[in-house]
Amino acid sequence: MANIVLDQVNKVYDNGFHAIHDLDLSVSDGEFLVLVGPSGCGKSTALRMIAGLETITTGDISIGDRIVNDVEPKNRDIAMVFQNYALYPHMSVYDNIGFALKMSKTPKSEIDERVNKAAKILELTANLESKPGQLSGGQRQRVAMGRAIVRQPSAFLMDEPLSNLDAKLRVQMRAEISSIQRELGVTTIYVTHDQVEAMTMGDRVAVLKDGYLQQVDTPQHLYDHPTNVFVAAFIGSPSMNLYEAQLDGRTLRLGSQTLAVDPLLFDYYPTLTSYNGRDIIVGIRPEDFEDASLVESCSVDRRLTAPVSLLEALGSEIVVHFSIDAKIVDAGDSDTAAIVKRVGQANSVGRFDPRSRVRPGDVAEIAVNTGNLHFFDPQTQLNLRA
Repeated sequence: MANIVLDQVNKVYDNGFHAIHDLDLSVSDGEFLVLVGPSGCGKSTALRMIAGLETITTGDISIGDRIVNDVEPKNRDIAMVFQNYALYPHMSVYDNIGFALKMSKTPKSEIDERVNKAAKILELTANLESKPGQLSGGQRQRVAMGRAIVRQPSAFLMDEPLSNLDAKLRVQMRAEISSIQRELGVTTIYVTHDQVEAMTMGDRVAVLKDGYLQQVDTPQHLYDHPTNVFVAAFIGSPSMNLYEAQLDGRTLRLGSQTLAVDPLLFDYYPTLTSYNGRDIIVGIRPEDFEDASLVESCSVDRRLTAPVSLLEALGSEIVVHFSIDAKIVDAGDSDTAAIVKRVGQANSVGRFDPRSRVRPGDVAEIAVNTGNLHFFDPQTQLNLRA
């Protein structure tokens, strides 16, 4: 096993494109770290540099106790799992899993022992004589995992390994990968653009945007304490609702409506009072909206009135789409010129109790949990609590 450290790592391509900017990241021995971000943010590039498949421009990458900047990929003691499986179609599952061991002249008895052990862990024992074409997508992904496991590497590097699977199988496989990683205790860096995968699999999650590391923390801390507007919008499904608002004493104005700010928030956000009379960005998670008719003792100053445009009934909850006449703030997944853009009327999303009877076309009374508001500076886009 080994820890992995990236120290001030940069990647600049020959055409001048700066893909990775001063990336500092430390992955502990046995940790499962997820790199997440929108397409083109640099997460796969970072993974490929760790693997040695991309050169680094400046900085250092260490695996264990050695700097591996100039070490060939085959000598870095890592195993990669790709999204396309990269299996040999003419070989059996057994031969695919044991191929790297065979090439390294490992004794046949040891190959047999390692392959069978991996097959047992991955529930592939009954499929060892099958060819990849006879397997389901989930089984093929397990074979790719088995090929990595038998090498007994210091670290696993996984590049969107579940992106080719259907939704149900992805849920199953991400649970299996997490379980296998915990059982083996191998340091793992996992790349995905799917923040649900990131939140459910990682011990910690590192969020990238445009080659810059935005925040790295435990999934729950990322969700509860996003460091900036981008992380706030990216982590969570549905996304956090972000509005341009004005603070007036202990009242927040959203368009033509007002909300009372929970007094405790002025303790949580010590600089909040300095924004009195000024614009501010306020974030409200969908679960902090509710049908006011289902909330006991919800005062009028903690409600919004809004027309409902769409319902998504999910059984355990109703996702309600509504709009208020405040300006919405768009974090912009790929906008490099400005992280925040203001784009007209605020189309909002709430997660209501399934007992709610609101319907499209209704003007609903919506209760707001004003004790869970998030506040950001409109110029820096940083969380005021950071």
